Amino acid sequence: MPGRFYFDHNATTPLSETVWEAMSAALKDEYGNASSIHHFGQMAKLRLETARRQVAGLLGASAKDVVFVSGGTEADNLALLGASRGGHLVTTSIEHPAVLACARRLNSTLVAPSPGGVVAPEDIKRALRPDTTLVSVMHANNETGVLQPIAEIAAICRAAGVLFHSDGVQAAGKVPVRAGDSGADLYSISAHKINGPKGAGALYVRPGVKLDAQIHGGRHERERRAGTENVPAMAGFGCAAEQQHDWNAIGELRDRLERGILRAVGDTVAHGANAPRLPNTSNIGFDGIQGEAMVIALDLRGFAVSSGSACSSGAVEPSHVLLAMGLAPDQARSSLRFSLGLGNTAAQVDSLIEAVADAASRLRRVSATYSHAG
Repeated sequence: MPGRFYFDHNATTPLSETVWEAMSAALKDEYGNASSIHHFGQMAKLRLETARRQVAGLLGASAKDVVFVSGGTEADNLALLGASRGGHLVTTSIEHPAVLACARRLNSTLVAPSPGGVVAPEDIKRALRPDTTLVSVMHANNETGVLQPIAEIAAICRAAGVLFHSDGVQAAGKVPVRAGDSGADLYSISAHKINGPKGAGALYVRPGVKLDAQIHGGRHERERRAGTENVPAMAGFGCAAEQQHDWNAIGELRDRLERGILRAVGDTVAHGANAPRLPNTSNIGFDGIQGEAMVIALDLRGFAVSSGSACSSGAVEPSHVLLAMGLAPDQARSSLRFSLGLGNTAAQVDSLIEAVADAASRLRRVSATYSHAG
């Protein structure tokens, strides 16, 4: 099959046509400063508040409880640094780097998941201390797609009088989310994970939660985040928040892909497959193959997938998520993430299975560590 096909939607998603139209209209027509009281400013303010209601609807929340920020990373930073208030933080070893980097700045305890990738609520409870002020557990893992039991964890936090934050960047728009009903006091989301623009995100803040601003200046966003709002980006965010995708169909494609690869390629394993997962995500380990080599081989065949992250030196680091789940470094380096979304088809999936099988066979023939060929 000629062409290029995208299977890396957990990294970012293509902008949908309706989102592009909403952003174009805002750029052209609502160019005023949303803080200005004249006609042009009020038109921009109207567009901004419409977007806020749309995003709040995605979260089952009230518009006044949504703080617009620049993305998921800022939302996580605002939640952790703004709500911990000098106390002890409990989080997990499988969080996104945006959370883990904040944890390093705070007095924190990291809780490990089970080998299946699930964080046990009782382990969170055991990590609480008298000085704990905040717990942060992601809703869905960005690498494995494993869903965490955030409602149970939130109940534990509520009983202990501790605030609960969840990074919902990968979950929102893929699984039903009602931030308030989940028990979350704070919940982070990002537009570019749901076919919206980069540079737009939001933090849900439960009424009554005290939040110290991390960006100072004007009185924007009810004094929780200073800076002139990016109205076109938020217009696109709002439009994306209202879009409906057939996640059951995408889940069927993910299962087709996963089953096909496991059948076609021996000595493989799907990480986290026995836990509840996002419908679009599969993380598969290939014995004896470097993940980066597989990414390059598939890219040459026209398929975009992902493996571990690269550090500043350019050297490939094993996934901290898979290491926390108990995998050895070589096993973590041999894993690929396939994440599906808008535009993927059964024909693309079948072609990807064929490409993976061919690449695996070729790479194993020259592998110094693979010894199971028969």
